[in-house]
Amino acid sequence: MVKAKLTSMTGFAARRGQGAGSTWTWEIRSVNGKGFDFRPRLPDWIEGLEPAVRSAVAGIAQRGNITLSLKLVRDAGEDATRINPVGLGAVLSALATVRSAAEAQGIPLSDPTAVDILSVRGVADQGGEAEDTGPLLKALLADLGLVLKEFGEMRAAEGQALAAVIAQQIDRIEELTAKAQVAADARRPMMEQALNDNLARILAGAAEADPARVAQELAMLAVKADVTEEIDRLFAHTGAARSLLSEKGAVGRKFDFLMQEFMREANTLCSKSGNSDLTRIGLDLKTVIDQMREQVQNVE
Repeated sequence: MVKAKLTSMTGFAARRGQGAGSTWTWEIRSVNGKGFDFRPRLPDWIEGLEPAVRSAVAGIAQRGNITLSLKLVRDAGEDATRINPVGLGAVLSALATVRSAAEAQGIPLSDPTAVDILSVRGVADQGGEAEDTGPLLKALLADLGLVLKEFGEMRAAEGQALAAVIAQQIDRIEELTAKAQVAADARRPMMEQALNDNLARILAGAAEADPARVAQELAMLAVKADVTEEIDRLFAHTGAARSLLSEKGAVGRKFDFLMQEFMREANTLCSKSGNSDLTRIGLDLKTVIDQMREQVQNVE
């Protein structure tokens, strides 16, 4: 039994933390994607945070649409919020000017609250430029490591579940391919008899026909109807699929390409079958291959 090493592109993890005068929540989630698309939502005033986060996430994921957010609140304290006197003065002056102009026009204005004034950009600074954000950055990245570990474990667990399903589907494809081989062998005498009957019918209806030429044309038709190569390729593809299950790293793209090859052979098998039993097996093959393709879309 081959031990599968697939990783799913679907995952989620969240963690609350506290330290360096702040409380925060990390949250990361990922869904399927053709490539690697990482979208962080981070505070922009913590120096070095975004490049460190990008590097850490790139170290555990190679494919998928990944979003990571950090919600951070500074703890209450004298350093938690700093008032910018210059900014406050400018806002109060602007408010006075607006109020005066409104009164001149007879437009009543409600009084702004302290919260309204504090929310104006430039009045209150949280974690201003003068603050050393190094300790906070260190605490955040230590907590991020735990979040990413949980995130990676969930993707790995999802990958194992995917691998179990895909392995069953590979077995089913191999089983149907073996049945197709039996059906193809069983139809061979009937095809030979049909070709001989056609040859006799043509020669009987056209005295001027060249028997050697007619036989050659019928032989070419028989070669075109032969499905040995398609069956051999299907068997080879099942072997390649099992190898991918045990391969390390991101194998989702390889699986995508392999599923195209699977479907191409199944389609050709159906088009060349000329036999109801073989056609039915070919349709069953296409159904299983399509189901497997849907699962493969989740593989990193």
